[in-house]
Amino acid sequence: MIKTNTKKICIVVTCLGGGGAERSSALLSQMLDNLGYDVHIVSVLDKIDYPYKGKLFNLGKLKQKNDTLLGRLNRLLIFKKYLKTNSIDIVIDSRARVQAYREFIITTFIYKLPAIYILHNYNYKKAFTKYSWLNRLLYKNKKMVAVSKAAEKLYKTTYKLNDISTIYNGFNFEEILKQSNKKVGVEIENYIIYFGRLDDEHKNLKLLLDAYKISQLPEANVSLLILGSGPDEAMLQEYSKSLNLDDNVVFHGFEKNPYPYIKRALCSVLTSRYEGFPMAIPEALSLNVPVVSVDCKSGPSEIIISEQNGLLVENYNEEAMANALNRMIFDKELYLHCKSNARESVRALSMTNIAKQWQAILN
Repeated sequence: MIKTNTKKICIVVTCLGGGGAERSSALLSQMLDNLGYDVHIVSVLDKIDYPYKGKLFNLGKLKQKNDTLLGRLNRLLIFKKYLKTNSIDIVIDSRARVQAYREFIITTFIYKLPAIYILHNYNYKKAFTKYSWLNRLLYKNKKMVAVSKAAEKLYKTTYKLNDISTIYNGFNFEEILKQSNKKVGVEIENYIIYFGRLDDEHKNLKLLLDAYKISQLPEANVSLLILGSGPDEAMLQEYSKSLNLDDNVVFHGFEKNPYPYIKRALCSVLTSRYEGFPMAIPEALSLNVPVVSVDCKSGPSEIIISEQNGLLVENYNEEAMANALNRMIFDKELYLHCKSNARESVRALSMTNIAKQWQAILN
């Protein structure tokens, strides 16, 4: 593509693999490249799985060679030189900013140019350092973009940020639909699906298993398909066994293309303790799959309209989740109504629409 915008944008990421924040950053690179910007991506770790557009500078390869304190300082200097050598105009920092000394150095000495900081998480411990005074000092007057309105409100209040707005994550719905038409490796019929990282501290999958156990779904031979991997995979499999759900719960592992499995599901489920903007919800809805989700902070209540495209239930309440699953599966009128509204309900989150909002900020 011939670059029609002279601005050079550098997206700084932890990596381009593994999670929703990383996937949204990869999609952001595609959006900005499609708009004609000269896009650069700097990855801190050597994990590159998601498709991206632009020039990639993989600092992670240097990290693997030397991860001593001296090596880290050297990488910061190399990063600073990269920004200067490539005449970067604007940095979009998409990382979690939790290590105090590193963020002080980066914000104060490395970013000698305009920077926009993305807040991907409602849990402040995953977004900023543990020192509130330092966060206010470093970011009070910086340009911030939250991925949900609830997160924007939280950080405005907590850190008195003066320049923060919300831009939701964008989605390539055409590509999701295309990928969903491919064949699946395992034939399962009549199932609900969870897809994502198997991290119970974050995703609270024990709540999902508990709710599924006391619902009417196992008795009706509606399976629970769990698609993904993570640190708690073995523990959750053992927990499922302890609930005598061996014949009902299928742990399928990670799938690079989860969309064929999602498309064939009766509904998608989410039981997280917290989120930023859960990408799993719009992805499922775009395939006309209703979603049953807890009302965690933040994101689900900004996507799901209860009884229109899914059901939103009280968090940490397994009985409420079980009742919602029963309603979604056995109330056919409700189910068909939510299914018919699903795709249209997330149309505003298309890459084209979200790209325009980023263009307004960058220009």
